[in-house]
Amino acid sequence: MENILSVAIGAAIGLIGVVFGSWFPARRQDRMWLREQKLKAGIGFNTAVVQLLDYLKETQLSDDGPGANELANRMQEARSALYLLCEGDTVDLAGALARRVWSTRPTDGRDDRRAEFRETVDLLRRFTHQLRQEIARS
Repeated sequence: MENILSVAIGAAIGLIGVVFGSWFPARRQDRMWLREQKLKAGIGFNTAVVQLLDYLKETQLSDDGPGANELANRMQEARSALYLLCEGDTVDLAGALARRVWSTRPTDGRDDRRAEFRETVDLLRRFTHQLRQEIARS
C-alpha cells in the first residue's frame, strides 16, 4: 500500500510539473504575439496618420483623390486593430487623434491653423508614448 501511495504522489507531482512546464511557455508566446500585434497596428496607425497629416497640410480631405482615401482607409483599419488589442487609454487617444485628423484643414499660412496642426502633432506624440508604454508592459 505504501508503494502505491508513493507512486501516486510521484506521478501527481510529475503531472503537475508537465502541466506547468507547458503552460508557462504557451503564456509567454501569447504575450509575445499580442505585443507584436499591438506594435504592427501602432506602426500602421502612426504611419497612416503622419502621411495623412502631410497630405492635409496642403489640401482638404474633401478635395482628396485616391491617395488620401487610401491613407484614410489604412488609418481606420489600423485604428480598428488597436481597438481590439489595446487598453482603454490607448484606444481613447487613438480615437481622439483620428477625430482630430479628420478635422484638420490646410494651414494656408494661417497662424491659427498652424497652431491646430501643432496640437494634432502633439496628440500624435502622446498617443505614441502611451502605446509604447502599453507595449512595454505587455
